[in-house]
Amino acid sequence: MRAAQREQYGSPDVVHVRDVAVPTPADDELLVKVHAATVSRTDCALLAARPPIMRLTTGLRRPRIMTLGTDFAGRVEAVGARVSHFRVGDSVWGINDMGARSHAEYLVISKDDAVAPMPAGLSFEDAAACLEGGWYAYSVVDKVELGEGKRVLINGATGAIGSALLQLSVHRGATVTAVGNTRNLGLLRSLGAHRVIDYEQTDFTTDDRVYDYIFDAVGKSTFGACKHLLAPDGVYVSTELGPGCQNVLLALVTPALRKKRVIFPIPIDRKRFLEAMGPLAAGRHFRPVTDRTFTLDTIREAYTYVASGQKTGSVLLKL
Repeated sequence: MRAAQREQYGSPDVVHVRDVAVPTPADDELLVKVHAATVSRTDCALLAARPPIMRLTTGLRRPRIMTLGTDFAGRVEAVGARVSHFRVGDSVWGINDMGARSHAEYLVISKDDAVAPMPAGLSFEDAAACLEGGWYAYSVVDKVELGEGKRVLINGATGAIGSALLQLSVHRGATVTAVGNTRNLGLLRSLGAHRVIDYEQTDFTTDDRVYDYIFDAVGKSTFGACKHLLAPDGVYVSTELGPGCQNVLLALVTPALRKKRVIFPIPIDRKRFLEAMGPLAAGRHFRPVTDRTFTLDTIREAYTYVASGQKTGSVLLKL
């Protein structure tokens, strides 16, 4: 089979597509033929080991996992002797942000890992596009109390995480102001945004409205820059660590200092996410947003494009 691999941390230039042996599933594993995956900001972070602290889990000097990829949608090709909930031919999806080895034509995954039957009616491409951004977004809304009357502002609403946050917030009844670029304002409205702000024309931090929650899905703002937009008991949530890892520190300090506070959304259990996202995707309550589609032959270009920060929604890898 063909697989996108790297032997060191670095830029997309260190990625090479190689012919390697198809893995053999152990007794508690299943072999999956990958039909689609995404190339995400998570993949770019793992490729470059940024922030460097992730090397504590991914490998100090060189990566422990050579084959890239963190999410997938595909079909079961073989199962181990102790696998009872999956059969050959089943369509499945899964995610492992520390490395699923899914930028390859085949992968093996434990039956106890985050792998589940794919939602009915979805293509492999749409299923894959629900995963990485949806997981981080669900981890945010899982930490707050959204509902009717709650006012939410989302910075970076056109990315994979932001577009998922927008839909999940609207689905839970919140009134959402979405910040995005000029060409995607129509997309944001179609996803349910009640109001849009074009960051190419307006600095959203000059807004005159007040919000119960501000979600920063791109890490390009700070609590300090947004605090005046929050209601007295408002909450700021960012999916990034922030300058100097300030969002983690503020999440520890702000609850004790004042009502306006920071929450840092440690991601939820991946299996629980699949259980929650499955019905939303199958019921068309969640619409995956995709940008471009690449192949293994053009995977370096995919990583370069994602790292540029210009993508809308998810970037697909079709195998």
